[in-house]
Amino acid sequence: MEISEELECLFSASIAEQDGSYIIDIPERELQLGDLQQGKTYRVAIVSSPSRDESEPTEQAEPESQQEREPPVPPVEEGETRTVEIEDIGDQGDGLTRVERGFVVIIPDTEQGERVKIKITDVRQNVAFADVIERLSYYE
Repeated sequence: MEISEELECLFSASIAEQDGSYIIDIPERELQLGDLQQGKTYRVAIVSSPSRDESEPTEQAEPESQQEREPPVPPVEEGETRTVEIEDIGDQGDGLTRVERGFVVIIPDTEQGERVKIKITDVRQNVAFADVIERLSYYE
């Protein structure tokens, strides 16, 4: 999956059916933080996510006033190391994984299902890039 530099926002939402069409609600904060405008046409990518167990606790939302003031901070920092599993392969052949809040990290030279230790090399508002520092077995 290629992630364009033109990506305006990234969020999770449910799809609802209404009169033979499907509706995706865009949170108001996404419109306030970006250059999206009502009535304009935009491309939308839909990526499935694993079902959440309803018994799991949900994260409490920040107060609305705080969400409006500050864009979400990426959940990773440059130089940080993590152990991840490659969930998907993008159009350019790079491995993709998702961390907190579905934040995408792109890791070149990896294969789907591979477990690797990575170092974050570049962080942008809605995507990060990392290099492999160690390939791990599933038993480690």
